[in-house]
Amino acid sequence: MTTPEDAIRARRRLTNKLIAAKEASRLRPFFVADARLITGDGGLILGADAIVEAFAAQFREPGFVAYVRTPETVELDQDGGRAAESGRWTGGGTSGAYMAAWRKVTGQWAIESELFVTLVHS
Repeated sequence: MTTPEDAIRARRRLTNKLIAAKEASRLRPFFVADARLITGDGGLILGADAIVEAFAAQFREPGFVAYVRTPETVELDQDGGRAAESGRWTGGGTSGAYMAAWRKVTGQWAIESELFVTLVHS
């Protein structure tokens, strides 16, 4: 049986593949409807639809370089319905740290919030 930690790491790997393939619409199921994302420069994006559109806009930029999020830790809450993922992200000479909050929704892990901090600029 797959552990929740393994399931979250697998979903993260899949989001990395979808970003590399520039498939924004396929990222939608990875976010709860009211998801929140704080970008590396401190901007705030509210809602899954706005997050997916932000990805699509990035993918349309000439010279877009895919970035990869690499989890270092995944911790479950005591009830097993929420999890905290933290790790490093990198892409196009820029990198930093991130944290994501996941929630189990109808048997599947989805992101409820993400925070990215840019630490290295190209």
